[in-house]
Amino acid sequence: MATCLTVTSAEMVTSRVRRLWFRSDDLSAFADSVHTDRYVKLVFPKEGVTYPEPLDVKAMRGTVPAEDMPTVRTFTALFPDVERGTMAIDFVMHGDQGVAGPWAARAEPGDRLIVNGPGGAYRPDPEADWHLLAGDEAALPAISAALRAMPADAVVRVVLLVDSPAEAPELPLPQDGEVDFIYRSDVGEDGALEKAVRELEWLPGRVHAFVHGEAHEVMRRVRPYLFRERGVAREQASISGYWRRGRDEEAFREWKAEFAKSEGAAR
Repeated sequence: MATCLTVTSAEMVTSRVRRLWFRSDDLSAFADSVHTDRYVKLVFPKEGVTYPEPLDVKAMRGTVPAEDMPTVRTFTALFPDVERGTMAIDFVMHGDQGVAGPWAARAEPGDRLIVNGPGGAYRPDPEADWHLLAGDEAALPAISAALRAMPADAVVRVVLLVDSPAEAPELPLPQDGEVDFIYRSDVGEDGALEKAVRELEWLPGRVHAFVHGEAHEVMRRVRPYLFRERGVAREQASISGYWRRGRDEEAFREWKAEFAKSEGAAR
C-alpha cells in the first residue's frame, strides 16, 4: 500500500545513524503488522524527472524509461502508531554515497516521501529457550525492535558489528540479555561477525536466531555455521543479507538472484 510520509523531526541515534520521524494521514496498512523486522520500500524520484500522479512504481514500469525510474530502497519501519499516524526510520550515513543516506542527511521537517509496505517475516518466538540476534548497523533497527518485543525474562545474546566504541548504541536489553560489540576499528570487517558468533557461548535449549547484515558475511559465513555446525533448523532462524559490500541495491538484487540460483542447484 502506497502512503505519503512527511518528515516532522530528526535525531542522531549515533554519530552515523540519523533517525527521521514521519507523519502520515493513513498508516492503516500497519494495523495488523506484528513483525519486528517490518520493512517498507521508500521511493526516491530522480531529479528533473516529472512523474505521473499518484507515484506508483509498479504502474510506471514499461511506460517510463529505465534510467528515469525512481530509486527504491528498503528500510525497517520503527514505532508505527496507526492512531497517531507516526513512525520512524533510521538511516546510516555514508557521506555522499548512495541515494537514501544523502537524502536523509539533508531532510528537514516538511520533506515528503512515498512509502510502500509494510512487509516482514520475523518476530521473536516466545517459546524459544534463548535468542541470538546478530548483524551490523543495517540490522540495528530490527534488532532493537525485536528486543523491545521480548518479555523481561527473555534470554538473549546480541552480536553487533559497528565502526568504533563511539558508534555503540544503547539497546533495550531484557534482564538476561548481553551484547557483544565488535569494532571495525579494532578487527576490520571481513569475517569479524562470523568470528564473534563462533566465539559466543552456545546456550542450552532451542535457539531462535535473527542474523542480518552484509550479505556475504551473513549468507556465506554465519549461516552455514548455524545450520551445518550448530544444527539450527531453518524454522528457528531468520537469516538474510540487507546489503552487499561494493554493490548498490540494484547490483545487490542481482547477487541475491545468483545466490538463490546457486542454492537451488546445490540441493
